[in-house]
Amino acid sequence: MGSDALGKIRRFKSPALRFLFGRSMVIAILLAAQTGYLILGFLWLGKYMNFLVEVMLFLSAFLVIYIINDDENPAYKIAWMMLILVFPVFGALFYLFVRLNIGHRWIHDTMQKNIMATAKWMNQNEEEESLLCIKDPYAGSLARYLFENGRYPVYSGCEAVYFPDGASKVDELLRQLEQAEKFIFMEYFIVDAGKVWDRVLDVLKRKAAQGVEVRFMYDGMCSLILLPFRYPERLERLGIQARMYAPIRPLLSTHQNNRDHRKIVVIDGHTAFTGGINLADEYTNEGSRFGYWKDCSIMVKGDCVRSFTALFLQMWNTQHGPCEEDYGKYIMSVPLKHKQDSGFMIPYGDGPYAKETLAENVYLHILNTAKRYVHIMTPYLILDHEVLRALKYAVKRGVDVRLIIPHIPDKKIAFDIARSYYTELIPAGVRIYEFTPGFIHAKVFISDDLCGVVGSINLDYRSLYLHFEDALYLYGTPVIADMERDFQETLALSMETSLKYYYKINVLRRISGRIFRIFGPLM
Repeated sequence: MGSDALGKIRRFKSPALRFLFGRSMVIAILLAAQTGYLILGFLWLGKYMNFLVEVMLFLSAFLVIYIINDDENPAYKIAWMMLILVFPVFGALFYLFVRLNIGHRWIHDTMQKNIMATAKWMNQNEEEESLLCIKDPYAGSLARYLFENGRYPVYSGCEAVYFPDGASKVDELLRQLEQAEKFIFMEYFIVDAGKVWDRVLDVLKRKAAQGVEVRFMYDGMCSLILLPFRYPERLERLGIQARMYAPIRPLLSTHQNNRDHRKIVVIDGHTAFTGGINLADEYTNEGSRFGYWKDCSIMVKGDCVRSFTALFLQMWNTQHGPCEEDYGKYIMSVPLKHKQDSGFMIPYGDGPYAKETLAENVYLHILNTAKRYVHIMTPYLILDHEVLRALKYAVKRGVDVRLIIPHIPDKKIAFDIARSYYTELIPAGVRIYEFTPGFIHAKVFISDDLCGVVGSINLDYRSLYLHFEDALYLYGTPVIADMERDFQETLALSMETSLKYYYKINVLRRISGRIFRIFGPLM
């Protein structure tokens, strides 16, 4: 059954052909038709044009004043004001469309109810928090912040294994899936037909047949090109519970701009994976279009898996509204024998409906408390004022700040924007490297051989403000050394940039970066 279904997916090898002859084209046509109807309706009101223009100019002026006084990120304010002032009618209507979208409120309320439903299983062990505060008051204050504002406890006595590439992660994932006895939860942004998904699906089918509860969730962007729209129904027939988050539909809605970018696996409540690696062949360098694909992942075992289980269940029950779920059956405590050098771990998540920008604040905390160095790997670099200032401030305090980004990009406009920061960061002392063998998709922060972050969170607006994300904060864990070793090995394969290098880039690409950077928060 599974092989037949996947055979149909592979009918068109070319993404362009799959788009042209697939559901994606139907969605594109219907969205274009809806846009056309809106334009025709506006033209039909042409006889009232003078009056409408006056009304829209007044509305635009009112909205600009409102945006200036709104409690919003300054970069978003500038982007919206530019759009409204340059295109008064379209900009004003688009802003109202985004702000008044009803779907946002429904999902926000549903997510909050799910978080409250799991809250009683996410209590903080005060002894563990106190130990971290004694060891490092700054790290302790971050732990307190994450618990009070996101219900994410700090754990000790857990184990972690770092994977510096996709192949090693997938191999270990398959080994752990084979050992599952009770349940398997999987949540990914991208799932694509190929060798990786064939191997994973084969294990999931067998485990489901053995009576293991298997839940699989992926983002609805996959329905555009990668998977058939009704693919969850095919998985259901294989005994796998499946859901697609926010499937792309031919309706104008800003809700579809908020994607589930998380990569979470939970096995029997004692083992979890996260990182940047999706379920597609390019992540294991099988047919990558962008040179060598560099990525990373991490596996954890122990009590901290509770948080990953809660994150998965909260998301699983968001798409279909709150439901009666026996959360305690899954969010179980599976402590390991405490090790003196095991350090501390805080799994956490973030999303567009959270009151706090947890993901960004964790990165800012690392930059603002580092003493010797901060090393970063990120595929995208689209920064707001706070992160830009923190990067430069860290250097001024004597901290060695180094970033590795791709040399071969997957999105040229995003790459142009990233390079536009060279003229600000390089003179300030931030050292920026481009990974010459290909594309780097890893999302890693490391500081002072003491703390670090591995997860799904890019250093751009989409990850920090628009997407659902997850990550693992580590302090004093042995795996930090593995992360730093991987950074140094990646650095050895990368080319350091300079202002001289930047000004040799095609002038049109440099102009592109400057122009699109203004609208970076809206991309």
